[in-house]
Amino acid sequence: MTSAGTGSKIEDSNIALYGSKEHKDAKLNAAKSELAWQAAGKEVGTQIWRIEKFEVKSWPKEKYGKFFSGDAYIVLNTYKLPDSDAMRYNVHFWLGAESSQDEQGTAAYKTVELDDLLGDVPVQFREVQGYESPEFMALFDNKIVTMEGGVASGFNQVKAKEYRPRLLHMKGKKVVRVTEVEMKVGSLNQGDVFLMDCGLDIYQWNGIQSGMHERQKAVTVYHAIQNDRNGKCKIQVIDGLDKTEKKFWELLGQPGGQCPAEGDLSPVTEDVEVKTVYEKKLYQLSDAGGNLTMTQVEGKVMKNKLDSKDVFILDVGEAVYAWIGKHASKRERANGIRSGVNYLQSAGRPSSTPVVRVTQGREPDVFLDAFDG
Repeated sequence: MTSAGTGSKIEDSNIALYGSKEHKDAKLNAAKSELAWQAAGKEVGTQIWRIEKFEVKSWPKEKYGKFFSGDAYIVLNTYKLPDSDAMRYNVHFWLGAESSQDEQGTAAYKTVELDDLLGDVPVQFREVQGYESPEFMALFDNKIVTMEGGVASGFNQVKAKEYRPRLLHMKGKKVVRVTEVEMKVGSLNQGDVFLMDCGLDIYQWNGIQSGMHERQKAVTVYHAIQNDRNGKCKIQVIDGLDKTEKKFWELLGQPGGQCPAEGDLSPVTEDVEVKTVYEKKLYQLSDAGGNLTMTQVEGKVMKNKLDSKDVFILDVGEAVYAWIGKHASKRERANGIRSGVNYLQSAGRPSSTPVVRVTQGREPDVFLDAFDG
């Protein structure tokens, strides 16, 4: 591949300075000494770890698909392509909406460490709560549940006799996300479905404008809860206009019942999704001049402008890709995703925009198809 052209130059003083062989060896040794990684990527399947006080802790398999908004997680998907025995990997680091900067930073750093251990083969995905990639959702059959709290709050340590009722929100058309929301009447709206989990009593509240997929997801979540509790819980379905279910409304702080979101009672219409159109851009990340700089590539965004000696940041609007050339320096390779995230901030883009790290020769079709020509 030929060398990229040059344009406006961006220098980021926050980019970490990785590069020496000694540093790379130290990182690889650290990865090998991390107990959490001992079984990582050995077999086909999904593995999950949670960040707990700067440490990587294995997440129980019975909790796969359940995440706390106050935590950060690392998810490894190990697979093989048809007619190949070689292991391939996708690594996702998932950032809860209420997770701390320390937890997020540790998840990002440990993801790089895992990547080093697996020979720089994985495709890395930065996942933000509520904006997860299709690849991430597919690992859990599009059925993830996000709950309030996290390792610091201890909400997941609640004993049975101290059971804390919770309100789960089902929202989405084809891909329905489940998120725990505040237990109050103001959390309800007539366009979605809500599941109130009171231990042995479950209430499914169907907004009058809620969709079929949201109602089906609520039933699926209920059955999962029922299985967890040995079939001892029962469900009560409530219509969005029903004010008579006393316990439901009392727990929401509205004993007399209430029809929330009065403005949503108009006839159901198809939502029109409005997307901001961003100009496609390509940047070259290089330390050839001594400093690590990011330079915009001029002209059309063509594949032949990629240079295997460097890293490139490709902004396609709905996602930002960090492409790692085979002969990129260790310093450039280590800063791929970091540079993509810094680019989002400098360009004023939503922090929820997916940032994906891909390596030369293992690019997904969606990346290759994004180029002009």
